[in-house]
Amino acid sequence: MNGLKSRSCCFSGHRRLPEGQKAAIMASTEEKVRELIGGGINRFLVGGAFGYDMEVAKLLFHLKNEYPDIKVVLVYPFDGYADGWNDAQKAEYAELLPQYNEAIRASERSGRDAYLLRNRLLVDGASVCIAYCHKYRSGTAYTIRYAKAQGLMVINTAPEEAAKGAILP
Repeated sequence: MNGLKSRSCCFSGHRRLPEGQKAAIMASTEEKVRELIGGGINRFLVGGAFGYDMEVAKLLFHLKNEYPDIKVVLVYPFDGYADGWNDAQKAEYAELLPQYNEAIRASERSGRDAYLLRNRLLVDGASVCIAYCHKYRSGTAYTIRYAKAQGLMVINTAPEEAAKGAILP
């Protein structure tokens, strides 16, 4: 495993976080991120979707105050992928965008394949994947199955009862 990959973590999660559970999900995520930083992980790849991805980006930017050497990389599917978002989501994305250390576009073309390629780029660039997944049939579940097949350590921050059956062994 190359040095950069061995020091990198990717994230994958659903676009909707359950009401009343966001704080617990993000506290669990922060705990895992801090553990990884303590173990030498310093590069974090984020997929750029609203929901879990955006919450993770905000968490990482906050943690940069404490850990200025960490790098946060946006891996996005294609130019204009956020065009269909509502105004509040677009504004939040625009506020976060300049804070990334790097942005990597997965595809020159829009479409489903671009999202799949983005998910694979996230995984292929990391040694660990932190996820929020409670749905078996989802892009997040696909990404986690791919990560496991590639030998990544996968950490699911979904409450255990919600995550049962969400991911293939």
